[in-house]
Amino acid sequence: MPGDNVVRGTRIGSAPERFDQRYEPAPRRPVTYWCGNAHEVQFLIAADAEAPQAWDCPRCGQPAGPDPGNPPGRPRSEPYKSHLAYVQERRTPEQGEALLAEALAALRRRRGA
Repeated sequence: MPGDNVVRGTRIGSAPERFDQRYEPAPRRPVTYWCGNAHEVQFLIAADAEAPQAWDCPRCGQPAGPDPGNPPGRPRSEPYKSHLAYVQERRTPEQGEALLAEALAALRRRRGA
């Protein structure tokens, strides 16, 4: 064995033993949120920070809000859209026909027809 020193790399007495002896934590305040399943979520934020409008519940994953009587609802998931659906949102049918005609003309030129 290279050495029997269990406390390798440390110097005894070089720093305070506890973190609270080194600094004083920033002032904090508790914030409480409730989700749709009546789970209470409580955490600490900085005293001068603005609390977010919603927070994810760590127990069920639903959004939680600051009002226990009116928690936010489940987020609506957007339905799956194909590539064609996104293209159809951006272009009118006339623009699509013009692009198709242009692409076919370029293809015919390359093939020499």
